[in-house]
Amino acid sequence: MIPYCDLRAQYKSIKLEIDQAVSRTLESAEFVLGSEVEAFEQEFAKYVGAKHAIAMNSGTSALHLALLAAGVGPGTEVITVPFTFVATTAAIVYTGATPVFVDVTADSLTMDPAQVEAAITPRTRAILPVHLYGQPADLDPLLVIARRHGLTLIEDACQAHGSEYKGRKVGPIGDSGCFSFYPGKNLGAYGEGGLAVTNDAEQARTMRMLRDWGQEQRYHHVLKGFNYRMEGLQGSILRVKLRHLERWTELRRTHAAAYHEVLRSSGLSLPIEKAYARHVYHVFAIRVAERASLQRLLKANGIQSGIHYPVPVHLQPAYADLGYLRGQFPESERAADEVLSLPMYPEMTRTQVDEVCGVLQEAYVF
Repeated sequence: MIPYCDLRAQYKSIKLEIDQAVSRTLESAEFVLGSEVEAFEQEFAKYVGAKHAIAMNSGTSALHLALLAAGVGPGTEVITVPFTFVATTAAIVYTGATPVFVDVTADSLTMDPAQVEAAITPRTRAILPVHLYGQPADLDPLLVIARRHGLTLIEDACQAHGSEYKGRKVGPIGDSGCFSFYPGKNLGAYGEGGLAVTNDAEQARTMRMLRDWGQEQRYHHVLKGFNYRMEGLQGSILRVKLRHLERWTELRRTHAAAYHEVLRSSGLSLPIEKAYARHVYHVFAIRVAERASLQRLLKANGIQSGIHYPVPVHLQPAYADLGYLRGQFPESERAADEVLSLPMYPEMTRTQVDEVCGVLQEAYVF
């Protein structure tokens, strides 16, 4: 069987380093925040070129606190996209603000800058583009719009560790950026984890307080905060894995190039890498009208696949109260009907890539 993602293979490749890091944390008994988390924050901030990094217990928490630190709250609106994991929208709702959707572009499946300005109202406080599948959104025009209207731009980089926009790592290009370390991510913890980066010292201070019950000094609570702290074990594990991230990213890009090489002349629609981007291929999503039958064929041949995502957020029952209807975001809806994620992880071999492509050849004429 070829798995969609093989976390066991990755662990085996770095087992000694991981085991030493875990043992070090157990010996120190720093189980919540602590020196390992602090060191990871510093190392990740340096990696993406940010002044501040604030580690948390999930990417959702990072989004939530980045929004709060930007002044988002009841009576305000945040512009985002419906073709994303639901956490993007949920984090906005957690603040008491209202999500306002604009559609994605057909090629990159990221926020369409041409639609943003028309969605701005006097209540708009922030723009929240999603770097979907490891491809950055087109940030320059979004930043121009944000600055023109006095809005905060927060990058949802939860799928884009190491991705670059015009030669700069995503995350600190906007006012802040948020990452998830869910186990299957390009940089994944052995449990939950997340982090926000920013170059704004005051926003960083606010997020640090909010993640730890609103306190800067123990038992002195300045803000009404949350229990969003990262565990020490996750910090130590992520420090190890961060050292391997660039090598893993290049392996992902090599596998993506191999998929493109073999499938280029097929009837499948393959993901594109925008001219401004360094795509890190968290997901390698093809597009196909006959998705269900193709997924069954892959499964019958021992190949796992995924769908990211089958229902856009504006059509999810949980968010029906936002009042959006089918047909309002046609690119998002079309993508939701067509995308199919092929196996993609650093430890894949070229033989496995070719095997996946061979099964696809059964269904498509090259």
